[in-house]
Amino acid sequence: MSDIRWLVTGAGGMLGRDLCSVLAHSGENVTALTRADLDITDRDAVFKAVRGHDVVVNCAAWTDVDGAEAAEAAATAVNGTGVRHLATACAGAGSRLLHVSTDYVLPGDATEPYAESAPTGPVNAYGRSKLAGERAVAELLPEHGYTVRTAWLYGEHGPNFVATMLRLAAQRDTVEVVNDQYGQPTWSYALARRLAALGRSAHAGCAPAGVYHGTASGSTTWFGLARAVYALSGLDPDRIRPTTSSAFPSPARRPTYSVLHHARWTTVGLTALDDWHQTLPQALRRPTFTALAEASAG
Repeated sequence: MSDIRWLVTGAGGMLGRDLCSVLAHSGENVTALTRADLDITDRDAVFKAVRGHDVVVNCAAWTDVDGAEAAEAAATAVNGTGVRHLATACAGAGSRLLHVSTDYVLPGDATEPYAESAPTGPVNAYGRSKLAGERAVAELLPEHGYTVRTAWLYGEHGPNFVATMLRLAAQRDTVEVVNDQYGQPTWSYALARRLAALGRSAHAGCAPAGVYHGTASGSTTWFGLARAVYALSGLDPDRIRPTTSSAFPSPARRPTYSVLHHARWTTVGLTALDDWHQTLPQALRRPTFTALAEASAG
């Protein structure tokens, strides 16, 4: 067991649960706080929670992208002001903060992977709310603040695209999936392991503060991911039919290109996450996904 005292906020979510599992398996000293345990918009509660911890990993967030369009102030209260509370508390306590952010802070119109230093330019309210959090971390924790952007996250412990595709297989003969948005399907458990490694490096003083891109390597479209999920789950991938984003209008505009570059990991002696083709089969062997696949096949 290391001597690091960890605090994980948003510990009841998909990534938070995986991170707590990774840390517990390594024998780490972890305080896991769900949304019911800690509302990060409550400044006094945040200061009390952070006290006595060396590394704080913020997995708490407003994640309803479409809902943020009609409630941007509420989304920013969590994703911006709440993160500012955490950063302020960490600055006072001398703690490292690892804050989980998103590709949505970028404009999403590139044709090659976004570098960690690429100019931001969110195209929706959710992205603006998350950018407010990133700026708070950079401003208040220039030496001890780490922003880890992720995207296209899937895992066992929450709603996600992979689980939805498997459920739809039991309900429909064919499923239409957009083929004009590009990204990097990222297994939450794989990201959790990388967050744990970064936290240890940060605590040891071996990791420079700033932005890191926590997505799988490689890229595909939602259509490509859905076909891979079916093929690996023993289902007919030809049941997945391509369509365009215009077939699924939504309140929030989505970026068309969410592929991120991962060069910064080498500065801490770590490699980028594996290619999504390698991690997806591992994830689909987990009980939650195998049960969904069996139900769909049956």
